[in-house]
Amino acid sequence: MIVTTTESIPGNEIVEILGLSRGSTVRARNVGRDIFAALKNLIGGEINEYTKLQADSREQALQRMIKDAESLGADAVVNVRLTTSMIMQGVAEILAYGTAVKLKH
Repeated sequence: MIVTTTESIPGNEIVEILGLSRGSTVRARNVGRDIFAALKNLIGGEINEYTKLQADSREQALQRMIKDAESLGADAVVNVRLTTSMIMQGVAEILAYGTAVKLKH
């Protein structure tokens, strides 16, 4: 599965647009991470626990988007975007979406 943020794929011709492909995950922080983050906030620097949580969340959302595209029979997903929104305090949704397409073989 080719996944790209561009409108086209060099060397490939899009022959059919299958529709929107999307995947999301909703994640919450936990008390252990929050305590460590509060301490880290005092001295500054990257909060590795939150960085890992965000990276894992993005990857899960992307994998769910790819699975959705596969269910549509897609060869690729173009114009991929990621967005985040707060659901409630300490809880966020990561959404990955793009256009599922068929390529000329």
